[in-house]
Amino acid sequence: MHDGSNPQPTDTPDGVVVRKRRKGIYILPNLFTLGGLFGGFYAVVMAMNGRFDLAAAGVFGAMVLDSLDGRVARMTNTQSAFGEQMDSLADMVSFGAAPALIAYEYALRGLGRWGWIAAFVYCACAALRLARFNVNTGVVDKRWFQGLPSPAAAALVTGFIWLLNDYGFERGSVSWAMFALALYAGLTMVTNVPFYSFKDISMKRSVPFAVIVLMALAIAIINIDPPVVLFALFVVYGISGYVVYIWRKSKGEQTSVISTSTDEPDERGLHR
Repeated sequence: MHDGSNPQPTDTPDGVVVRKRRKGIYILPNLFTLGGLFGGFYAVVMAMNGRFDLAAAGVFGAMVLDSLDGRVARMTNTQSAFGEQMDSLADMVSFGAAPALIAYEYALRGLGRWGWIAAFVYCACAALRLARFNVNTGVVDKRWFQGLPSPAAAALVTGFIWLLNDYGFERGSVSWAMFALALYAGLTMVTNVPFYSFKDISMKRSVPFAVIVLMALAIAIINIDPPVVLFALFVVYGISGYVVYIWRKSKGEQTSVISTSTDEPDERGLHR
């Protein structure tokens, strides 16, 4: 939806009247993006107050909204350059800065400089991952992500914290495990390892009735123990890219998800 202003007609040299559309901001997809941004902000505030369960819930809520804003924009034909930039900035807060700060507050603070280095490496890799995603959008195979997507990396870090907090682990006893996981999630974001994107699944396509039953079953399983189930799912996903990479490598197949690269800078030699 635009701002509601009336377009002004203009005359072309051949006498044809053309109505110019004034630029505005589409409300619907950006509401989802702002909701995701709030989730990241809420997560940081809850971590500062020692409520790490709610902090993790904020990040996972931001993930759900982030997965919807792009689909809503495409389904309603409300894509815009503004929306793309807004989405990247919100992702940097929700899946870059927020998980790094939550991890630092939960377990990394006790490691001194090693703790904030791990948190910064994660945060910096998230920024690099999002920047590379933006410039490579036109050349990457849509079925795959180049490196671990930032929402999944955030789910690994905050899901681990949610699990440990739920089971009452001492924060100081898991500092080095948190250190290793933050580095793994951060560095995997900037690798060229392929991760399945699920973007070839169409929301408009009809599906068998059994698929709906399986979705209901999946929701029920998650509700049995959300921290355990969600963290396990993202651990599997976080490893899956390396499995695909090793499989392709062993078969002599191309491991890069770059389909073509003709734009500057030339990246054909960087992703093999």
